[in-house]
Amino acid sequence: LQYMSGFGNEHASEDPRCPGALPEGQNNPQVCPYGLYAEQLSGSAFTCPRATNRRSWLYRILPSVCHKPFKPLEEGHLTHDWDEIEPDPNQLRWKPFEIPKAPQNEMDFVSGLHTLCGAGEPRGRNGIAVHIFVCNTSMTDRCLYNSDGDFLIVPQQGKLLITTEFGKMLVEPNEICVIQQGMRFSVEVFGETRGYILEVYGAHFELPDLGPIGANGLANPRDFLVPVAWYEDRQVPGGYTVISKYQGKLFAAQQDYSPYNVVAWHGNYTPYKYHLEKFMVINAVAFDHADPSIFTVLTAKTTRAGVALADFVIFPPRWGVANNTFRPPYYHRNCMSEFMGLIKGHYEAKEEGFQPGGGSLHSMMTPHGPDADCFEKASKAKLEPERVADGTMAFMFESSLSLAVTKWGLQTSNRLDKNYYKCWEPLKSHFNPKCK
Repeated sequence: LQYMSGFGNEHASEDPRCPGALPEGQNNPQVCPYGLYAEQLSGSAFTCPRATNRRSWLYRILPSVCHKPFKPLEEGHLTHDWDEIEPDPNQLRWKPFEIPKAPQNEMDFVSGLHTLCGAGEPRGRNGIAVHIFVCNTSMTDRCLYNSDGDFLIVPQQGKLLITTEFGKMLVEPNEICVIQQGMRFSVEVFGETRGYILEVYGAHFELPDLGPIGANGLANPRDFLVPVAWYEDRQVPGGYTVISKYQGKLFAAQQDYSPYNVVAWHGNYTPYKYHLEKFMVINAVAFDHADPSIFTVLTAKTTRAGVALADFVIFPPRWGVANNTFRPPYYHRNCMSEFMGLIKGHYEAKEEGFQPGGGSLHSMMTPHGPDADCFEKASKAKLEPERVADGTMAFMFESSLSLAVTKWGLQTSNRLDKNYYKCWEPLKSHFNPKCK
């Protein structure tokens, strides 16, 4: 597999089997090279400022309009109904989500989507959802596109070979990929597979502004990879299924050809992937904590300056050197919602109960922080330079929205850890008014 590098760049690519497939000097000539059809995919309003205008031109064997009418498709555990169960302000933690066994229960990426929590709704173009995907079978002669928003996909177990209209990407654990609104894709898996998805309605992910950090740091633009053009001219007499996620529901349409018939494309609206090990970590080197926003990989902004619809934040291996400082995450109440997941290893603040493939949700103003064991150890530890989180990758989906948990998340999944609150019960008072 080959890729082009750069975040939000203007890219141009054509399958080497058809040199010269990209028109020269214009986007939609009267007759395209090789008899192709020109089709624009717009990711922003036509009149958006140049800096935020997103579109790509696709040159394909048949336009995507050639399909039968869409009909409703069973959604399974995919939802945006945030009122199906009463709100729960408690600290919530989930054990690793179970992956179904094949061949007794075959499940591909689409049928394996389970909505855990979210807020807002796609019709108003403002909101997010957190999904868990568990699957054991590849998508065969069917693809998905999301009319509602962007998918940020975080594989935790098993690699994903993702075919898109722009080309192919291999995404493994410790990598992420973003499939933006409207892009058709299929997922091939190689065994039992699990991961997390952050879906945003009404905004695209951007690199965060760096401010006083300067020109370099955090996720560098050149480390984001975009697939190169690849096409198949394949007829599917038995019917190819195109699935649309539209207003929170699924719809399916039939066509008799593969949608991956794009011979060439150019533009700045593409799928992309990123390896989390390439993140340039910045940290405090004197005392105290810098805010966790220094670990932001991608952000989806709101119209309020500095307030994110959603941030994707990671906690990668790094050095801890702060003097006279309690080094693990501090106790905290937040006006943002924090969903955390673990790709691998042991998260420093909760080494026992927080497991890879599981998750936690600390809702708005719900207090959280290190468990009792972590507090006692860190309070007595000799402060020397130390490696933090070696062999670990935890992440956080943070949002300014107040997230509701689905019935599947609270009940049906049967993965909720009802003893989570007990990890703080051993905390005891060390207060002594005679000892400053």
